Amino acid sequence: MIRTKLSLRRPLAVLGAAVVGFAGAVAVAAAPASAHHTTITATAACDQLSGERVITWKVVNSERNKAATITKVTADPATAVTVAVEGAESKPLSEVVIPKGGHVEAVQRVPGDTARATLTVDALWQRNNAKSTDSGRIDLATDQPCTPAPKCVDADKASYSHTFDGPKGTATVKLEGDLPLCGEAKQWFTLVSYFAPRPQFATPQYVHGTPDSDWLGAGQNEIELTVDVPDCHTQVDLIWGDADEVIDPLVEKGPRYGSKKLGDKGAPGNRSKGPQGWYNGGDKSCTTPAAAFTSNCDGTVTVALSNDGSISKYAVEFEVRAENGWSKTVTVEPGKAENGLVVPAADAGKIEVLVDGKVIENGTYTWERPEDCPLPTVTADADCDTFALTASNPEGAMPVTATFTYGDKTETRTVKPGTAEKVTFKAGDDETALVVLPELDLELEVVYAPEGCGEGGGGEEPGLPVTGAAAGGIAAGAVALLALGAVLFVMARRRRVHFTA
Repeated sequence: MIRTKLSLRRPLAVLGAAVVGFAGAVAVAAAPASAHHTTITATAACDQLSGERVITWKVVNSERNKAATITKVTADPATAVTVAVEGAESKPLSEVVIPKGGHVEAVQRVPGDTARATLTVDALWQRNNAKSTDSGRIDLATDQPCTPAPKCVDADKASYSHTFDGPKGTATVKLEGDLPLCGEAKQWFTLVSYFAPRPQFATPQYVHGTPDSDWLGAGQNEIELTVDVPDCHTQVDLIWGDADEVIDPLVEKGPRYGSKKLGDKGAPGNRSKGPQGWYNGGDKSCTTPAAAFTSNCDGTVTVALSNDGSISKYAVEFEVRAENGWSKTVTVEPGKAENGLVVPAADAGKIEVLVDGKVIENGTYTWERPEDCPLPTVTADADCDTFALTASNPEGAMPVTATFTYGDKTETRTVKPGTAEKVTFKAGDDETALVVLPELDLELEVVYAPEGCGEGGGGEEPGLPVTGAAAGGIAAGAVALLALGAVLFVMARRRRVHFTA
């Protein structure tokens, strides 16, 4: 006999659904030789739970007034062909009677990769003892093989989504879709924060605190990650993998996370949808630069530089400069200090300590004379013809200017540390001389009273040196050493105290 066929494609299966979709070919039996015959057509669907083709065969009785009894069924593939019975179990198609002018539908399950199926039915019309053998065929070769719907997703094919807040150090990662990861598979993700030298990407970077790692799988489909972010320049990264993937430190020409960062354009980071999983920022340096100053008696200033705070992770380049142009650059490693930098006395004045071109906090200083510095001494040597005054400056002191005035004569000398300067005046009628030390804001009045010179000569025995406390905390220290007569020294700040013998 001649057979014709009609082929239909199977529709795409809905993932995980236990629905049988129709996509098979329809087969039609050729016209039989006798008037009595059956017509056989078929449709097919894919059972996504089992991965089998489900063929529904429709067998139609050609006779409107005669029932047909099916006596034999031959199927290829040779699997059961059954008819559903209401209220009872299904029964083989070979045991079915097709009512007058009616039809029956039988179901056959075949492997999912079946390319073609045929069904041959022998029928008997008992009323006139007529017989026929008819066949139907369905062609499945043009369809995709039927496979079971997946119950899980392989870890290397899974997709994810994420959120990320770098400044707060928080992130979430979620497994997309309704299927869990297959088996015992786990996919790890890690959130890590760094100390950084700049608010933009720069190296080296050092891990801050403890990275937070967690995994998806085994029924866990969403995770939250949190890290502490340093209170300084930082980088925060959300990466694909566990804590073993963390790079510490990040250095110039060293390894990088690259596409491991979630949200990257490359794999595996692009398997998670969401914002870029990296952040660079922070509004202050990850160092703690500090300076301390000490004034010395010789006019120099010792500057101590330190870089040992809790967030000091990088070397600091300090610039120390004085008012008249003197400067020096000192690099202090993290956790270290430099205590021996001395600004010369000649360059004293306002001193500034700068980092990255900015004066650091408490980084400005001006030299102040220490209270325990020894003062210069003045001695006098007087006779009837001359009045000599000598200023001596101790070792370790600053150079001082001494101005000697007697009568209408004034002499000025610079007295270096460890030296003395002597000025001799011709004796006159003036009874006092004035010694001024302007850098120390001191004036000393010296009474000229030698013994045995002209009328009224003679005087008292030399008295003890007289010292006085200078206003503002300068200790008494001017020493009057008397020779050849009663010479009296009086020290005061910008005031004169006159003593008579």
